[in-house]
Amino acid sequence: MYVQELEPVAGSLGLSALVAALPLVIVLVLLGGVRMKAHLAGLTGLAAAVLVAWPVYGMPLEQTLSGAAQGAVFGLFPILWIVVNALWVYRMTVRTRHFDVLRRSFGRLSDDPRIQALVIAFCFGALLEALAGFGAPVAICSVMLVALGFDPVRAAVVSLVANTAPVAFGAMGTPVVTLAQVTGLPLDDVSAVVGRQTPLLALVVPLVLVGLVDGRRGLRETWVPAVACGTAFAAAQFVASNHVSAQLADIGAALAGAGALAAVVHARVPAADAVRASVLTGARSEELDEDDPRGEVVRAYAPYALIVAVFSAAQIPAVKDLLARATQTYDWPFLDVADADGQPVGANVFTWPVVSTGGTLVLIAGVGSAAVLGVHARVAVREWLATVRELRFAILTVTSVLALAYVMNLSGQAATIGHFVAAAGAGLAFLSPVLGWFGVAVTGSDTSANALFGALQVTAARESGLSPELLAAANSSGGVLGKMISPQNLTIACAAVGLAGREGDLLRKVLPWSLGLLLVMCLIVVGQSSPVLDWMLP
Repeated sequence: MYVQELEPVAGSLGLSALVAALPLVIVLVLLGGVRMKAHLAGLTGLAAAVLVAWPVYGMPLEQTLSGAAQGAVFGLFPILWIVVNALWVYRMTVRTRHFDVLRRSFGRLSDDPRIQALVIAFCFGALLEALAGFGAPVAICSVMLVALGFDPVRAAVVSLVANTAPVAFGAMGTPVVTLAQVTGLPLDDVSAVVGRQTPLLALVVPLVLVGLVDGRRGLRETWVPAVACGTAFAAAQFVASNHVSAQLADIGAALAGAGALAAVVHARVPAADAVRASVLTGARSEELDEDDPRGEVVRAYAPYALIVAVFSAAQIPAVKDLLARATQTYDWPFLDVADADGQPVGANVFTWPVVSTGGTLVLIAGVGSAAVLGVHARVAVREWLATVRELRFAILTVTSVLALAYVMNLSGQAATIGHFVAAAGAGLAFLSPVLGWFGVAVTGSDTSANALFGALQVTAARESGLSPELLAAANSSGGVLGKMISPQNLTIACAAVGLAGREGDLLRKVLPWSLGLLLVMCLIVVGQSSPVLDWMLP
């Protein structure tokens, strides 16, 4: 058995923490400073983590490599298993042109550009984040807004700022699933706390969006639909994350937000010509005026309805128990690790939820979607393989980052850093979201930031007497606000609307919003760690 040691370097916690942080520092410098490709930075960081775990911490090489292998396997299943199948469903809607039908359906909801920003960037962007994530919402929503006549810069900025509230539950809950796994906390507990933080952002972001589109006039004239949209989104995300399923939180929230907009009378009032002239400086796509048969509109919405139906059915107690029977549990080979107190760590045993995992449920819904959309089985398989090919570098990035995280967690590196960071005491609650924000700003992924810093946050929380669930959730909730300034997202936005090389311009426009909303999140977490707002926690 390998027993973790917290102070392997000269018996000093500070020096040990400095050495333990090297893999993280290397990844962040390579990504943010050298601008190395994410998968190469991840592999380099993994090599550094192995070198620190083996010679410095004394973890046997076979156990170090075995831990890395388990992290990579977890990256493939269930994390990437969810992402691949969700993106596969989206690709089939694009291939059959039902995505265009859906886009036109949203575009016809209102002629007011401020409402269109809410429908497309906020609501539809959240739906895309729920199913695909990894930059797809920003790219697709930016293009859609430009097609409606938005100035390219404004379209990109609106899409970047809108891609915040849904990120923690994106890709069928992948970030929170990862957070629960690397911290050892129950998924339901982590999801519940995140679901009591990010919905508060959803109340604010729609107002920010109408302000970005049309300034004070936009807020004055369209605050009612913005508040209705944000409130419905927040309520649905809270209910789903706390009482239904983390995987369904964004889907339910997106549909609720769009439904609220459709229900508000003001959302149906066309914008004045003066508003449109001042906001929309591009050419509106004539394709948006095409009429779609009612049957085609129903089929366009069917894949999302099927996903909701399958996940909802999986929560029925009898069905849930039946699916759980297929779960396999293994003693992970060559791994026998105990923490600093001598207690075996959970990673010694590997649990494989074959059927009940989100990716398998999305796959089932995808098969049904293929039938409804009229996609031949051979074509559906070809699209699935094409999805894997499209994500090949993302697959390498996620597996290397998860392998790195597992090595750091199992060797004791994360525990050492956590004990050192815990010296911040009460200030830790304020800094916790900042750490997640920084991780996402550099990696471009809330999933990666949770994998890197989740265990560290929990260790620091326990050492300082704070709630582990609160700080773990704060890592993810703070992280969503770093998404809009990450180099990857900025590059995607610029490429989508033909602004290649203008990433700096976009950064200057979105950075104040990123920092301002981060401050709000920090204050929320501080409040939840004290008697002021601790009543909000489960």
